[in-house]
Amino acid sequence: MQIEIDGLSFHVRLDGPETAPVLMLSNSLSSNLSMWDAQIEAFTRRWRVLRYDQRGHGGTEVSDRPVSFERLADDAIAILDALDIPKVHFCGVSMGGMTGMTLMTRHPKRIERAVLANTAARMGPAELWNARIRATREGGMEAVVDATIARWFTEAFRARAPETVAAVREMILSTPAAGYAACCAAIRDMDQREAIRAIRHPVLVIIGAHDPATTPQAGEIVHAAIRGSRAVTLDAAHLSNIEAPDAFDEAVTAFLSEKP
Repeated sequence: MQIEIDGLSFHVRLDGPETAPVLMLSNSLSSNLSMWDAQIEAFTRRWRVLRYDQRGHGGTEVSDRPVSFERLADDAIAILDALDIPKVHFCGVSMGGMTGMTLMTRHPKRIERAVLANTAARMGPAELWNARIRATREGGMEAVVDATIARWFTEAFRARAPETVAAVREMILSTPAAGYAACCAAIRDMDQREAIRAIRHPVLVIIGAHDPATTPQAGEIVHAAIRGSRAVTLDAAHLSNIEAPDAFDEAVTAFLSEKP
């Protein structure tokens, strides 16, 4: 379905039992809600799964205005409001995890438990992001797709799952370059290292043992900053939900199913 938020049409999808508690999934940079396809069978056994494309990604329109994580968090809340959903569990990978951190500090009453996967509270240096913005403005997503795939998956996974990797490559190429660039700027300007110390939600931090983008060290910084959080390390690179889906699903399901 499409929902209008802040003058833009957002692509949103619901799966699973209508009466089940809601689990909201938030996508990474240069992806769309299909990145969660491997999780849907497992997650819909327990939850009503709400997926959406962050602004400028997938089937959600691109804005000509600057993007911040405050805006991305407000987008998520506007989706919940439009669907009359008061509170959700939340799971986000990479940029989705950064959105989740902001949700818990900006809209704490709307989140129950949260999973922050393969993410970081700050990602520098600025020039790295400026270079990616320049590259896509000059050459489109073709200019960054190969390097992105190399960061997202280990060499061993790329060798044993070429069809999966090819599908992800097409997903990256289908991302609007302007949407990618705007969210790159949001990541470049983000620093949540101090803000997340105020989070009091139950939080699971998922770390990819071989993640060169949001490194294990970056994940441990998030874990250390959020009081009472837990961390689990999976044998994967950046998109651990795709490279290690069974272990990812098990970790998320066990954590979100715990009784208060």
